[in-house]
Amino acid sequence: MVTIENDIERDISVGESVQSLGGLSQNISNFVRMLPLVGAALLVALVIAGIGYVLGSLRWFWRRVAPNTFLSDLIASAVRFAFVASGIVIALQMLGAGALLGAVLGGAGIIGIALGFAMRDTIENYVASIMLSVRQPFRANDWVVIDQYEGRVIRLTSRATILMTLDGNHLRIPNSTVFKAVILNYTRNPQRRFDFDLGIDGEADPNAARQLGVDALGKLGFVLDDPAPAARLENVGDSNIVIKFLGWIDQDRTDWHKARSQAIPAVKAALEAAGFALPEPIFRLRFDSSAPLALRDVTDKVVPAETRPSIAAPAIGETSERTAPDDEISEMVERERREAPEADKDLLDSGRPVE
Repeated sequence: MVTIENDIERDISVGESVQSLGGLSQNISNFVRMLPLVGAALLVALVIAGIGYVLGSLRWFWRRVAPNTFLSDLIASAVRFAFVASGIVIALQMLGAGALLGAVLGGAGIIGIALGFAMRDTIENYVASIMLSVRQPFRANDWVVIDQYEGRVIRLTSRATILMTLDGNHLRIPNSTVFKAVILNYTRNPQRRFDFDLGIDGEADPNAARQLGVDALGKLGFVLDDPAPAARLENVGDSNIVIKFLGWIDQDRTDWHKARSQAIPAVKAALEAAGFALPEPIFRLRFDSSAPLALRDVTDKVVPAETRPSIAAPAIGETSERTAPDDEISEMVERERREAPEADKDLLDSGRPVE
């Protein structure tokens, strides 16, 4: 058994209460005396922040310094933020609140790390926009393939690259995807090669067929002489010899698909006119002798080759349609750039070198 004696006494006299009120009065007096210093610190912070806003509003200067409007606005915002933060730091130092400043900065750092993980994709896309605006990987109206997406470039914004597909549809690709993607640009080099395969009979002379096909390609007006058309043996199959024919065109004057579509029948007609057969695949069938086969005589229904109607092949060098490129998509892109409200936010600059 332990006995506890309570000797705590509470002084509830008026004098003791008045003494506590005197301490509160002293704190209020100290705060009042500190008001001029608080006002001076606040004035210094406002002056520094005002200088930052004035410097940030000099858009003509930042647009001279930065390569495009996106970066100029980004630099101006960074300058304003730096001056505002400096004003707050100096004001807190004047008030002797350095410990409070350290605690605030530490908390802000933790919050910044958390936000960085939460907004990783957004930040990645934003940084990619900055890098693309500096690198300028393509021009407006360039015909590009970005990964599996194909079309003409309308504009590059701070969030996405906008294409117009060859079907006339708008396609928005996040800049983070564009920055990491493999980009194929058909417009950068106007010369482009087309190729196709044709098979001749296995007993025919492949070198003669190659030369004949090259001569046929050379007679087509849209095929360039330099680089010259060519042909090479691609494969020797079971029933034919496969030859790959190659030709070059100028994309500024000739559509690639139209050129290839006209080159194939021209070379085919030249080979057939010279007596080269373009055989169909031959298959060898093996039947089990123990299994009966129900066969019908259909020889009377077969139309001999000499009685089949023939279609006159065009003369070598003659074309049945124009091969000039279609400008519908290009004109739609130019109209979109002129009329769209985002035209002034395009990060593509024709005055800067392309990567």
